[in-house]
Amino acid sequence: MTTAATVSTRPAPDPLGSSARTRPRFSIVTAVHDVDRYLPEFIHSIEQQTYPLDRLEVIAVDDGSSDDSLTMLQDWAARRPGLIRVFTKGNGGQGSARNVGLDHVRGEWVTFPDPDDVLDPEYFSIVEKFLARSPTAVMAATARIMWQEDTGTTLDNHPLRRMFEEPDQLVDLDLLPDFFHGSAAAAFFRADILERERLRFDIQIRPNFEDGHFCSRYLLAANAPLVGFLGTAHYIYRKRADGTSTLQTGLLDPKRFVVVPRRGYLDLLTHGVAPGEYAPEWVQNLVLYELSYYFSSDQRMSGGTAARGDVAAQFIELLREIASKLEPAVVQSFTVCRLDPVWRDILLHGLGADRWVTPYAVLDKLDPRKELLRLSYRFTKTEPKEQILFRGEPVEADPGKTWTHRYFEHDLMHERVAWVPANGTLRVLLDGRPVRLQPAWTAAAVSVVRPVQLQRWTNPGHTKPKLPALRRPTKVVRWLAGTWPVRRRFGDAWALMDRIHDADDNGERLFRYLRDNRPDINAWFILERGTPDWHRLRRSGYGRRMIPHGGVLWRLLMLNCAHLISSHADAPVHRPPAIMRMKPEPQWTFTFLQHGVIKDDLSSWLNPKKFDLFVTSTPQEQQSIVGDGTPYCYTSREARMTGLPRFDRLRELGSKVAVDRRCYLLVCPTWRYWLTPQLVQGSQRREVHDNFFDSEYVRQWTAFLSDQRLRMVAADNDLRIGFLPHPNIQPALTRMSLPRHVEALTFAGRDVQQLIADSALMVTDYSSMAFNAAYLDRPVVYFQFDAERMSEGAHVGRRGYYDYTDDGFGPVTHCVERAVDEVISIVTTGGKRLAPCYQLRVDATFTERDGRCCERTTAAIEDLTSYEIRPSLARRAVRRLADTYAGRRPVPFS
Repeated sequence: MTTAATVSTRPAPDPLGSSARTRPRFSIVTAVHDVDRYLPEFIHSIEQQTYPLDRLEVIAVDDGSSDDSLTMLQDWAARRPGLIRVFTKGNGGQGSARNVGLDHVRGEWVTFPDPDDVLDPEYFSIVEKFLARSPTAVMAATARIMWQEDTGTTLDNHPLRRMFEEPDQLVDLDLLPDFFHGSAAAAFFRADILERERLRFDIQIRPNFEDGHFCSRYLLAANAPLVGFLGTAHYIYRKRADGTSTLQTGLLDPKRFVVVPRRGYLDLLTHGVAPGEYAPEWVQNLVLYELSYYFSSDQRMSGGTAARGDVAAQFIELLREIASKLEPAVVQSFTVCRLDPVWRDILLHGLGADRWVTPYAVLDKLDPRKELLRLSYRFTKTEPKEQILFRGEPVEADPGKTWTHRYFEHDLMHERVAWVPANGTLRVLLDGRPVRLQPAWTAAAVSVVRPVQLQRWTNPGHTKPKLPALRRPTKVVRWLAGTWPVRRRFGDAWALMDRIHDADDNGERLFRYLRDNRPDINAWFILERGTPDWHRLRRSGYGRRMIPHGGVLWRLLMLNCAHLISSHADAPVHRPPAIMRMKPEPQWTFTFLQHGVIKDDLSSWLNPKKFDLFVTSTPQEQQSIVGDGTPYCYTSREARMTGLPRFDRLRELGSKVAVDRRCYLLVCPTWRYWLTPQLVQGSQRREVHDNFFDSEYVRQWTAFLSDQRLRMVAADNDLRIGFLPHPNIQPALTRMSLPRHVEALTFAGRDVQQLIADSALMVTDYSSMAFNAAYLDRPVVYFQFDAERMSEGAHVGRRGYYDYTDDGFGPVTHCVERAVDEVISIVTTGGKRLAPCYQLRVDATFTERDGRCCERTTAAIEDLTSYEIRPSLARRAVRRLADTYAGRRPVPFS
């Protein structure tokens, strides 16, 4: 395929003369588009090569840049006329620019580095040495090192890094099909093969995989796919801090789901393949590797995607066709990267027309106190007839549910979850046939064995998880945790917390309730020392029951506590790394108190968590978690509708503030995922990107707060305008240019519940703070200027059961003027009260506002560790005691 592009070249003097010029060994073809801020580093990395520059040629094709990229290339050509030639064309994409460059290649080998990346100084020297001793190689692949631009660190953890574990090796992909290479930027190609096949980049395959398609078509055209994997040749791939690289933004392009699968994956799986046969196994593995990224990206709780509506429907049809071209044995044995068992089941069974049920059931969780086992199996289409035999007699599984594995807006697999008796012989029949029982979902069928796997198989002790080597102080702490004084202090403790660095949420409110009403419970509160909330709690008289996070006392508590209870479930809270290193399998039960009412679909984030108790607050929320057909794996055994512990105090405070004393117009927007960097491991603190202050988020909320009509209605009604953004936005609060009449409010050291009680009205966007206002019958206005982007999944979670127009507690607006109009209407004509239609919604949402949320939550946590004595167990216990007394060997309990 060729490119129809108008090309112009800047003539450059030829110091050697065309007749005297020797053929370059390597041709560097680079497609340049708006990368002037990166070009100097790229140019420097080429000029610093230890390989002779007179054996290189650079063909730089400017693809219609609008910045200074072309000027910089021309300056480079003027300075290095024998090294670089510059071509220009209208913008048509990376593939079209590379195709132009291919038409002017003179070298023996061709490579296509991106101009925002960097090449190691030894890069070409290492490749040359390898090719000299491996004359049969048709491709040389180099190791990509990920460079995080925002942190300046390099990560040698690319999923395909395993292929470069050996320093330099020549691999026949037909013999080792779990090797493949799909990056043209980090590869070298024989120019004679490219010209013989007239191979060019398919410019319609965008926004990605044009490289993978090009590399694979090239290898399919070669006599044998002999590829050199050079672990010592480092290609430094820049992961841009602004998130603008094609790899980072590709999921927002519909072509990623429509064009790439059709022209990329399907073309490779069918190219030269006879009917009834399959493409080479390495090609199938490459496609599976690509598909795994689709599934993992859709499973992520944050980040936008174009797989919506008709685009999603088209992708599912293409996925169905792709799955039919994949050999089942290859799918079952794929281990190149993570392929979740359910993704494997979907590719093998979830996209076909036939009904399917797993030929096994999984028993993966035991509750010894209740003598229950968690049972799971998967199916497509209709649910199988289930029969559970306990000691030969049919029993009903309770509680149970059927939840749905939903990807790309389609239900692709169903999973039945139930709790069954664990204290006797168990048998499971599906559709009348007994199924095998196993402790985990079936893993990949290994077809290639590596030394590490062999060691696991041949050395039984190697299969046991080993604790990492601990420093002496850590060993001392672990020893101390088992001593009598420590166990007496922290044994069976309840460890409560909110975030690591702040409190005043459900964790603190439940802790206060326990200390004031249940002194029989050994409750402790965890918080970072020195924070405003630390000092506030100490002043409140709880100092003796506070544990500094990260210290020795915290470690001793965590190694002994019976319950870990928190309003947050981030990894630093849920599974703190410092404790996991000492005790990979914690002894505590984990209670997720939540820090709001769930209204969006957070299943992809919450399902992998190991929750023993999951607190909910409304019938609608509870049903969205435990109901059949929902995307959550939790049943009514884990999810309990107790209400948020903080609601008790909120109700008490709200009842004391009369309508005429409500003095705040409270503005509480939530955060945006794309405006904050990813969390550093082990931390819950977020900052904001440098472009935050130029974002639409800041412009829209500043415009709303600066509106003169809003200021006047607040002044006329004795209202103070308070701006209380989400804690993740708070670090930027002091640098925001807020109007003088607006109070910048922070969560740290402030009684947020009192602020809500004092509010006459709340303005928010998508924040669950609206549920707090509604709990006190305070009016709400939703200002959703970026509703389309949020609904596409660019923030956290996907659209759930909650619709703001149909279920919200106030009017939904999309522009500043309309939002201000609604505020004025409520303040001046609504008497600061909820309209009747919204009052009905509030009453249907909060069916129990009785001040007993803490009491119900405490009872639910206590139930986690209470023993359930069944009649059968009691009879066996009496018989066991009688046998012991008579001197007979006791009968085992199971």
